[in-house]
Amino acid sequence: MHRILHISKYHMNQNDTFRKSLNLFDSTAIVAGSMIGSGIFIVSADISRLLGAPGWLMAAWLLAGFLTICAALSYGELAAMFPKAGGQYVYLKEAYNPLVGFLFGWTMFLVIQTGTIAAVAMAFAKFLGIIIPWISEEVVWAQIKFVKFGPVQIVAIASIIFLTWLNTRGIREGKRVQNTFTTGKVLLLVLFIIIGLGFSSNSFAIRMNEKIFWQPMQEGPGGTDIPVSGIALISVLGMAMVGSLFSSDAWNNITFTAGEIINPRKNIPMSLFLGTSIVTVLYLLANVVYITVLPLRGEPNGAGIMERGMQYALNDRLGTAAISGLFGNYAVIIMAIFIVISTFGCNNGLILSGARVYYSMAQDKLFFRKVGILNSRGVPAAGLVVQGIWASLLCLSGTYGQLLDYVVFAVLIFYILTISGIFILRGKRPEIERPYKAFGYPVIPAIYVLLASIIVIVLFIFKSEYTWPGLLIVLLGIPVYYFWYKKHE
Repeated sequence: MHRILHISKYHMNQNDTFRKSLNLFDSTAIVAGSMIGSGIFIVSADISRLLGAPGWLMAAWLLAGFLTICAALSYGELAAMFPKAGGQYVYLKEAYNPLVGFLFGWTMFLVIQTGTIAAVAMAFAKFLGIIIPWISEEVVWAQIKFVKFGPVQIVAIASIIFLTWLNTRGIREGKRVQNTFTTGKVLLLVLFIIIGLGFSSNSFAIRMNEKIFWQPMQEGPGGTDIPVSGIALISVLGMAMVGSLFSSDAWNNITFTAGEIINPRKNIPMSLFLGTSIVTVLYLLANVVYITVLPLRGEPNGAGIMERGMQYALNDRLGTAAISGLFGNYAVIIMAIFIVISTFGCNNGLILSGARVYYSMAQDKLFFRKVGILNSRGVPAAGLVVQGIWASLLCLSGTYGQLLDYVVFAVLIFYILTISGIFILRGKRPEIERPYKAFGYPVIPAIYVLLASIIVIVLFIFKSEYTWPGLLIVLLGIPVYYFWYKKHE
């Protein structure tokens, strides 16, 4: 209790100089723009290999979208109650205690935000390499165990440095880039869907996919397909959803910027709903394009696009394969340009918002003091720089898939805790004004907690090589918290 009072008193003594610059359109652009990266054009290939049926592919995306919208609708209540910079960090601190809030911020910094920034930056560089051959994944200048250094890493890090610098210049500069790139990539995604459904549909692919629509299959010994059902199907679906959940993540970033939003009690809940709903619909339609253009099942050594199917699209580039029938060899370049634009805009939103969490932690004396200071343009420049340095180091290690698995597991744990916090705060703090109440309470929040918990358990059992390190990172934050606590007591 003494610690909580100390934190609250510290906050009251601060001069909050955040600039109120983000309206509903800006906020929605941050939600949607932070969600749409490269995943929608890639991860359905892996989901197809795991599930082997178009109906279950759509189910993985539909369920991920449903969970995302449920969570967004629930977060609205918390955002309206605590319209402060730091968002989810503040909600966890208020619902539980400062330790839980710190563990979120700690994991955000080490894995969630910076890991996502690194993964998106690597995707940006990889697809830029299709346009500029010098940026090749095949070229590695130096490698020490899992640490690689080459042109792809250089470009990825350069993009992080540039966007970090840009966002130190003020929220107005950051939001202009976000609005421009979000509008552009939403329009391009709509164009992709129109072209795919209107001009690229393939009757052969449609017939093949209709036959196996609800017949999930996995590759068994000797390359033979074996049916999947019951508990095994639930487990496989949970693992397959890593990709769809990652592609649908980062919607909560808007809550981190609450201190800069005009009328946050209204605009944060509304932008959460609008942004997640728009992206979910676009993602579902994009997958409809895939299953009307390409047969889901294929051969890894197939001679052409149809023979390889969705499962074995070259380098998992489903978006390219989907429009190749219309644009031929130009499809590779067209899709690369699209993904470069998409990932650049996505990372701007992630970089812009992430530093606000570390700012709020520093205000509570739980992070480096300078990170809690705003520069002359009203942004946490030191937090942006520290975030950029760590994300750049992550670019040198691991792979896109490994970072993805770390991020999804850690994210789900804190989403579950945050939405459970709605129930806790209803009993613990009934006197707080709630301008917006969680839609469908208590059913919708409870459904999210239940389904997300099942996915966490599945990942913990079947992807333990990634989830164990993620859990360890969270737990390592406990001694770090007490170090900061004793240091500033």
